[in-house]
Amino acid sequence: MNVIMSEIAKWDSFYVIVGSAAGALIGLQFVVLTLIAERPPVGGAEAGAAFGSPTIVHFGATLFVSALLHVPWQTIISAATLWGLLGFSGVAYTVIVTRRMRKQAAYKPVFEDWLSHGALPLFAYAILALSAFAAPSYTREALFGVGGATLLLLFIGIHNSWDSVAYHVFVAKANMSNEHRDDTK
Repeated sequence: MNVIMSEIAKWDSFYVIVGSAAGALIGLQFVVLTLIAERPPVGGAEAGAAFGSPTIVHFGATLFVSALLHVPWQTIISAATLWGLLGFSGVAYTVIVTRRMRKQAAYKPVFEDWLSHGALPLFAYAILALSAFAAPSYTREALFGVGGATLLLLFIGIHNSWDSVAYHVFVAKANMSNEHRDDTK
């Protein structure tokens, strides 16, 4: 038991940094969405469910795992069960997101979108789920899996946030400006 807790304790600074970053980025997403809400694009709700909400889910998952691994567990089993459930839930959610991406009509996803909203999150959540099974026997290795998955989810969230903001600033806003110019002629 002490060996397991000392393995988790070695990750303390990592999860403080990753969890803090995820929490701060969740707050920034709310600010960005508030600014975008002034001029919602046509089909924005469908696109938001496919592209915006998953970003918050990934940041939330990162924050959850960071908090989860700061709990003074008696054994690794409890923590592994919870991060495993999160991993399986994340896999299911990623499948739902992929369907939403196909159905929405506001934006045609390109390869980068399928990678960053589908394949990479699926991989990260699968690693979380699989690490839960490895944790009792291979605690150290499982914790590296969990660390890698949470860091990947954080970077996916950062990428997707930037991509969303860039789209709204450079594409959607430019399209609105062009439409406004056409209306004034």
